[in-house]
Amino acid sequence: MGKTRLEAFSDGVMAIIITIMVLELKVPHGTTLASLSPVLPHLLSYVLSFVYVGIYWNNHHHLFQAADRVSGSVLWANLNLLFWLSLLPFATGWIGENHLDALPSAAYGFILLMAALSFYVLQRRIIMVDGQPPLLAHALSSNWKGKASPLLYLAGIAAAFWTHWVAQLIYVGVAIMSLPDLLTDYCQDDDIDSLIVIA
Repeated sequence: MGKTRLEAFSDGVMAIIITIMVLELKVPHGTTLASLSPVLPHLLSYVLSFVYVGIYWNNHHHLFQAADRVSGSVLWANLNLLFWLSLLPFATGWIGENHLDALPSAAYGFILLMAALSFYVLQRRIIMVDGQPPLLAHALSSNWKGKASPLLYLAGIAAAFWTHWVAQLIYVGVAIMSLPDLLTDYCQDDDIDSLIVIA
């Protein structure tokens, strides 16, 4: 089965997710730096969520560039990932509105955890499709960041009920783990070496 429609649909959904988040941003009621203070939690939660959607979009792109084919189970696994990513605008708004309180911070971490697990399932389903390059499974199996991120999200969820800023630092830290890979352009013709997969 071809992958063009799946990629186009996924790109569209991720673009809509970003659009919804930016439309939820509140405008300051003033022209001073002090007027930014009430909207700063919204802005910061938007920036973090934008980075996460960007990471997933980048990883999704490289994953499907490296894959030759998809199957029905890959389509469903992809929809599962998009479902969890589509909840990011809700969690982003909840965190921004409640100034990083415990339950919104934990919910944000739970959505990130479920998205990471969904991306892992998507990878496994792609590897199981007949006719995939053998290097694809090897590239994905050597990804320590993808294995560490769910554990860090669990730590962030627990930390949200203890000290919410620690949870936010963990979520920011997981996102930062991907920046060296994103800033290094080492894509090769088959895109297998460019699989970063932070998720």
